Amino acid sequence: MHFAVFGGIYNNYLALQAAIEDAKRAGAEALYCLGDMGAFGPYPDRVFAPLRNNSVICIQGNYDNSIGNDLQDCQCGYTDPRDNYFAKLSYDYTYANTSAENRRWLRDLPSEHRIEVDGLRILMCHGSPRKTNEFLWESTTSTQFLDKLADDYQADLILATHTGIHWQRELTGGRRFVNVGVLGRPENDGRTVVWYAQIRTGSDAVAGGIDIQFVPLEYDHLRLAQEMRDERLPQEFVSTIQTGWWTTCLEVLPSKERRRGPF
Repeated sequence: MHFAVFGGIYNNYLALQAAIEDAKRAGAEALYCLGDMGAFGPYPDRVFAPLRNNSVICIQGNYDNSIGNDLQDCQCGYTDPRDNYFAKLSYDYTYANTSAENRRWLRDLPSEHRIEVDGLRILMCHGSPRKTNEFLWESTTSTQFLDKLADDYQADLILATHTGIHWQRELTGGRRFVNVGVLGRPENDGRTVVWYAQIRTGSDAVAGGIDIQFVPLEYDHLRLAQEMRDERLPQEFVSTIQTGWWTTCLEVLPSKERRRGPF
């Protein structure tokens, strides 16, 4: 099987449309989204038509749970006051501009999705199998812990997002954990591309088993930046789209990941 998996969209409907087109051109047989449709970008309602019209199978992220259930914050998992300040601005904008119909759709999404393909048990979640808003960073997450997740949740391949930075690790027994990245904003590496994952299993994989390809995606980021300005979103958000460097949500980053950026 050959399928594509998208992480947090964060209202970036332009990147979503580009990712869907790119995945289809590459021959993906199915499309999945691991949640967080909203946050950060402009025009929240614009992401829903591409998802529905292209039969993208979606699960619920923390943002979707909050928007769908009319909560007061995004349940993002931040502890730093500055992170929470910008998270509140983003959440309030997204909630105010998401229709009642789309809020109901977000409310009813499942928190995980499981498939069995080519003898592999695949579990798709948002942050981790045990907690929707859990941050699993490459530098601070041990292989032993990931092995335990695979054991406890009976999965050969765990697909997650939430952190905003893609990575993967091979586990015992040929199992694997993959953070697929996000479509919503670049990865704090000075590039304006965003990322998603294409996954091949069985005979579609290079050597059989599981083949993971992280795909850097170009889209009209200058248009997105202008639309963010038009909607009076924080200049800090606009700068990230224009430069590829994070200016917010920095305190949650482990030291190794934070040192990759200038702030």
